[in-house]
Amino acid sequence: MTGGTDLQQLIAGMRPELMPGVFVFVTTQDVTVAGLPARMRFEEAEGTTLIMTAEEAAQAGLAGSFRSRMITLNVHSSLEAVGFLARIATRLAAEGMGVNPVAGFYHDHLFVPEDRAEDAMETLREMAATAR
Repeated sequence: MTGGTDLQQLIAGMRPELMPGVFVFVTTQDVTVAGLPARMRFEEAEGTTLIMTAEEAAQAGLAGSFRSRMITLNVHSSLEAVGFLARIATRLAAEGMGVNPVAGFYHDHLFVPEDRAEDAMETLREMAATAR
């Protein structure tokens, strides 16, 4: 097992970073998307879901949904950590914002509404500070 599992330590140790760019979620059944740049690619029964920059989607002629900003939590969480993203999503929900989390091998990433990115960052920093 790699990464931390202690919820309190994960929250206290996270260093949220707002990444540059605006991202969108797109879906397509076009098999030629394999060569497109994407932050994430996931195969669903209905088609391929991609998370990509709004600019990349427009260049590829793909309609995007959910204009968002990506926040990387910068703490090495285990894929087996219980409740980490749930705690964060619950807190952001209490602030009236939706979040689409993506777990990478090393870090978790949050896609939050573009116009609420700074609010999300403030909330995440507060969570980390009060967990210490």
